[in-house]
Amino acid sequence: MIASPAEKALRHVPTVDREHINVAFSEMCFNPFAGDVKSLRGGKGALRRRVGDWRILFDLQQDQRLIVVTAVKRRGSKTY
Repeated sequence: MIASPAEKALRHVPTVDREHINVAFSEMCFNPFAGDVKSLRGGKGALRRRVGDWRILFDLQQDQRLIVVTAVKRRGSKTY
């Protein structure tokens, strides 16, 4: 599931990068911990996956077998 703010941000991602992010989404469906995934400090269950210069921020709800993508952001000094 992709939250509205993440969908909106994805529309502004360059096409080449968007393709890489979509591949990462596909991989996450089978294994949410595949790739460069780390827990975020301060967030209960908040995780991030690195895809080049982009970060996919998501929550994992294991009891419901659901991945909720909360944001897609370009990595910068103020990203998180």
